[in-house]
Amino acid sequence: MRVYTHPACLDHNPGAQHAERPARLSAVTDALKAAYPRLDWREAPRASRGQLLRVHDDALLALVLDTKVDGPIALDPDTVLAPGSAEAALRAAGAGVAAVDDVMHGDTRRAFCAVRPPGHHATGSCVMGFCLFNSIAVAAAHACDKHGLSRVAVVDFDVHHGNGTQAIFDTDPRVMYASSHQLPLYPDTGYADERGVGNVVNAPLPPRSGGDAFRYAWRDRLLPAIDAFRPQLVFISAGFDAHRLDPLAQLEVEADDFAWLTTELCAIAGRHAHGRVVSMLEGGYDLDALRMSSVAHVGALLAA
Repeated sequence: MRVYTHPACLDHNPGAQHAERPARLSAVTDALKAAYPRLDWREAPRASRGQLLRVHDDALLALVLDTKVDGPIALDPDTVLAPGSAEAALRAAGAGVAAVDDVMHGDTRRAFCAVRPPGHHATGSCVMGFCLFNSIAVAAAHACDKHGLSRVAVVDFDVHHGNGTQAIFDTDPRVMYASSHQLPLYPDTGYADERGVGNVVNAPLPPRSGGDAFRYAWRDRLLPAIDAFRPQLVFISAGFDAHRLDPLAQLEVEADDFAWLTTELCAIAGRHAHGRVVSMLEGGYDLDALRMSSVAHVGALLAA
């Protein structure tokens, strides 16, 4: 199994008090290296403009890549462009593209992209929710356009709904988007009646649902829908902010719940996608929870 990261992802610094801080990524990579010393670590390349333009418009690319940045610039109340942000975002998106190429070429079956900033709130035209480029959307579009796949699933268990990913693909029947998330909570999307063109399945959960309700939503609603779609490649938006320790939400899931779901998703990938799974780090803002959850998630990817 390969893990993709890059030192530049530590250089995106939205400010000392910002929840999406560089220490998040250090917590994940340090924990994975300690738990699994034999992981195959790879340096993430930059995504190209052409790869980004599959899901984003020129104006968004110009904002992130061409703005002169001498110090942190608040693009919205949550999202900051700092001197190292453009390079970090390019490497985060490039990690997903490289992971897709490697799993499609048979070099590895499973990949985890330990990158930041997160991506699943960025729409085709707007940065938002800590996110600059929608890295998993870039990767999914690359899988379809470069590798000719007609059925890929983006599975999102971040506590916040991936409104950007859903918006990018809600009229593209090649891409299924399936998500559990807390509601009410930012960004106030992901209601059960949002269906796209039949390719979107949402399972909103109330605060303090806990692991049992989380597992039930996946077992009863989301996993059967993904299995019926028969994805040729499974993507995971692996946000760990549904954990009970996370300061930004109240879903109260445990690391074992993430491991259980990862095992179930690998089983679906085994039935339909030759075992191919590409996972990308999204949210998660308590460092201890990030350590425990990323180790549990990657352990399940390794074992399945």
